[in-house]
Amino acid sequence: MPKKELDPKLQAWATARQRHGLSHAHVQMARELGMHPDRLGSLDNHRQEPWKAPLPEFIERLYEKRFGKLRPDVVRTIEESVRAAAVKRAERKERKQARRAARAAAPGAANLVAEPSEREP
Repeated sequence: MPKKELDPKLQAWATARQRHGLSHAHVQMARELGMHPDRLGSLDNHRQEPWKAPLPEFIERLYEKRFGKLRPDVVRTIEESVRAAAVKRAERKERKQARRAARAAAPGAANLVAEPSEREP
């Protein structure tokens, strides 16, 4: 079975993870913080600018400051989150189809639309 391509937005995160040597937890923290994967390079130059912290430490410090905890409760890879979203979409689609089938099977269901009442002056 061929490997399915990721969404370009998520592919950018996978590339950034490899390029900057981040763990899955660091990527998840950065995504929750609202960081942009293309902008991580300017933050990850602590060798040229010694006053900067290394990128993983910087992300951890920001995450702790904003959320009050060191790491996310559940760390999921990008691929796992894509799979979970696909399952959730499929379940939602099935529920929607079941609702539509139930409405179509109910006798007189199409006539249940209420007429707007006239306003009284």
